Amino acid sequence: MKILQTAERVSQKDHSDNYVFQRSLLAYIEAAKLISGKVLEIGTGSGYGVNIIAPHTDEFVTIDKYQADVSDEAPAGKSNVTFIQMNVPPLHGIPSGSFDFVITFQVIEHIQKDNIFLQEISRVLKSGGKLIVTTPNKKMSLTRNPWHVREYTVQELEQLLLTSFQKVQPLGVFGNEAIMDYYARNKAAVERITRFDVLNLQYRLPRRLLQIPYDILNRLNRKKLLNSNKELVTGITYEDYTIRAADDDCFDLFFIAEKA
Repeated sequence: MKILQTAERVSQKDHSDNYVFQRSLLAYIEAAKLISGKVLEIGTGSGYGVNIIAPHTDEFVTIDKYQADVSDEAPAGKSNVTFIQMNVPPLHGIPSGSFDFVITFQVIEHIQKDNIFLQEISRVLKSGGKLIVTTPNKKMSLTRNPWHVREYTVQELEQLLLTSFQKVQPLGVFGNEAIMDYYARNKAAVERITRFDVLNLQYRLPRRLLQIPYDILNRLNRKKLLNSNKELVTGITYEDYTIRAADDDCFDLFFIAEKA
């Protein structure tokens, strides 16, 4: 089945996604420095993270609700990658205490039962195992995203993680001057669109009614920003982002949680 290319599933092939894609790429690159042993990913997406993560693992299992062909993404000479199509939570058929690390990037905001999601991740981790999770920082969101069940502040995600994990390191993804330039241009464009929402319907209507209109406008806005700022948009790389202690000004939350 071909996946609908919404703005929620970031593409490495669409230049208008580059601002978001490079931030997503950074998460994999930074996680690759931390992981080892047997690793589980929840949220394969288009699979671009496979060839970054797999070389650093003994075994890499990646899960997504959509069918994905990760064979082309697996590193040459590595046969340690397994894909499983599954809706989560729960993590059906995955034994308790079987993974050294779990990574899940830009997924938890889509999960209705986020507490059960984290309990299941804790269950499948070994003692001392770690979860690396990213999600948008609610404080930096420009508008309601109806594809998200919820978004989190630094404090909210930390409190949630501490219900299933014993230690939490709250980090965040920040941008340099080029990133802040794009953010300001994007913010201005979004404000030009949302000024017509005089009844504040984006927050009053059920999110499912808003998903397709939001996605169309989001995609069109990204294309327009690309066309009018091509050098800025295409010139962004993951090195324009950095990770340090999280605060309200980070774009994404990048948290590491440890199981006792």
